[in-house]
Amino acid sequence: MSIYRKLGVKPVINAWATVTTLGGSLMLPEVVEAMNEAAKAFVDMEELHRRAGEIIAEITGAEAAYVTSGAAAALVLAAAACMTGNNPEKMAQIPYTEGFKNEIVLPLMHDNVYARNLTIPGVKLVKVGTKNGYSPEDVERAITDKTAALAFVFFTSRRGCDMEALKKMVKISKKHNIPLIVDAAAELPPIENLTGIVATGADLVAYSGGKDIRGPNDTGFIIGRKDLIEAIAAHGCPHHYVGRPMKVSKEQIVGLVVALQHYTPEAVQARRKTWERTVQYFVRELPSDGVKVERVMPNPAKHEYSAQGWPKARVTFDENRLGITAAEVNRLLRNGDPPIYAPQSGNQITLNPQCLQEGEEKIIVERLKQILQQAKNVGIEGNA
Repeated sequence: MSIYRKLGVKPVINAWATVTTLGGSLMLPEVVEAMNEAAKAFVDMEELHRRAGEIIAEITGAEAAYVTSGAAAALVLAAAACMTGNNPEKMAQIPYTEGFKNEIVLPLMHDNVYARNLTIPGVKLVKVGTKNGYSPEDVERAITDKTAALAFVFFTSRRGCDMEALKKMVKISKKHNIPLIVDAAAELPPIENLTGIVATGADLVAYSGGKDIRGPNDTGFIIGRKDLIEAIAAHGCPHHYVGRPMKVSKEQIVGLVVALQHYTPEAVQARRKTWERTVQYFVRELPSDGVKVERVMPNPAKHEYSAQGWPKARVTFDENRLGITAAEVNRLLRNGDPPIYAPQSGNQITLNPQCLQEGEEKIIVERLKQILQQAKNVGIEGNA
């Protein structure tokens, strides 16, 4: 019996993604082994943080790096560092930032629930443009003597949030000598984003460690300018500033570093081949009268969001013919044992192979067929 069953909690089949609500990703065996070893000794945490930062900086090509308790914490610490630098008096005042440079300029089309993390240290977000776009002039008009940083939410291939837009924002930040914070939490793969975003000259770039990298779910890291990373470290635990509640354990730091060391182009490509086989299985096994299944992939040429750009299986239900809605199918999938989680929209459910373990694809197919057969039987009985 699994530990979750012993605790009275059902393990789920994750056909959704590396979402935090389902626990992120499954760590590599090498990561778990390294964390277990790290748990057997004490260590100077500041020394461990420094060494981990050096290794991550080497992997990413950045000047410096720092391990955080998730990408959200990285944004909090980045905002704090841009306001205070490495000044202990200012650091101790947060979140009371009157008299500071305490504004961060953010394109409105980049605003999302995660952007709120930038405000935690006492920042005021100044949003520019519209939900559909913004111009360099919009950004520059918002810059004042209160501007501590610019912020940019990177979404691979999406117009206004992509590499081309980022380079324009970097140009503005350099022109005005204002740091640029980039949220790239879930932008892997493509693995090129690990080095390419900071290579634009962005001052700070935040990533999640618990998504496709497959480190501990409650880790992240931030890379970029050495002086700002030093200020972030000064804010962070074990020091008693805004980052004190955002503790990262010695085991988590080691786990993240080992996960990153294993996050190679070869590893990403090998997993993609597995995902392709899984999608082809769905495409082959699931179609029936009233059920259409197709392999779908984002198209960067059409500015479709293409991070985590591997194939998925989109299942479309003819709800009238089947006598059951996709929403009801999804509810039954989640209420089963084991629960199966997948995103549903309208009359479609999308099956993502990224987090599936061996054999789970067969359970999904069997469960879907059972649900649809039961709906058919109910329909027959109702017409009898």
